[in-house]
Amino acid sequence: MMDPRNANHTFVVCAYKESPYLRECIQSLLNQTVPSVIRITTSTPGEYIQKAAEEFGLELIVNTESRGIAADWNFAMEQCDTPYCTLAHQDDVYDPAYTETILQRMTDDTLIAFSEYYELRGEERTAATINLKIKRILLRGLKNSKHAGSRSRKWRALSLGNAICCPAVTYNMKNIPHGLFQEGMRSNIDWQAWEVLSRMEGKFQYVASPLMAHRIHEGSETTQTIKARQRTGEDFEMFRKFWPEPAARLLTCVYASSEKTNSET
Repeated sequence: MMDPRNANHTFVVCAYKESPYLRECIQSLLNQTVPSVIRITTSTPGEYIQKAAEEFGLELIVNTESRGIAADWNFAMEQCDTPYCTLAHQDDVYDPAYTETILQRMTDDTLIAFSEYYELRGEERTAATINLKIKRILLRGLKNSKHAGSRSRKWRALSLGNAICCPAVTYNMKNIPHGLFQEGMRSNIDWQAWEVLSRMEGKFQYVASPLMAHRIHEGSETTQTIKARQRTGEDFEMFRKFWPEPAARLLTCVYASSEKTNSET
């Protein structure tokens, strides 16, 4: 494994219970053209995750004081001691050029750098869903790196929905506030974080090519949250950060209809 003293970037794999996709995720991180430190964190330790860590020779760090997903993600970020960090979700896979491409976009005043992504359903990848097309439209104001630090463009990219895929994001650790993710939220933890960062000085560096695949399946946290109908309330809470209440309610209704695509067909 790579010596952290010689590394610029860390992948922290956020593992939970017994995902059948964990090993595929880890292998995709090992296949990167630019090597990184790779660690696994979990708040649900068990034999399955332990064996995966041992199989790949990775350090496993257990969060013994978990208070939910946001706290788990904050804990994972704290395990990074390199300049840049990516929180890899256990069900997702990364193209070999992800790290190399993202690091090329990093500057001293960058807050986050992120790429477009595929949706992965079973073994089928697609970047042409309606949701992904809409997200590209929302993000096009950030395609030109010259505008990546514009507060108005960052605001517009987030004002009509969460256009940034959390596992596609790499953080410039020196510019990220401690405890970025707000505890208490379940489905919009990342959107809330982007809204906080959008009000800070610094760039959102956007790579307009899909460099990782976000898996959509029945066991995912997003799917379970939608089924529990918890997401709608959080969506309204987020839209209120950008819009007056009547507009926020309308947008919440429209946004809810798009959630239907987050289940296997």
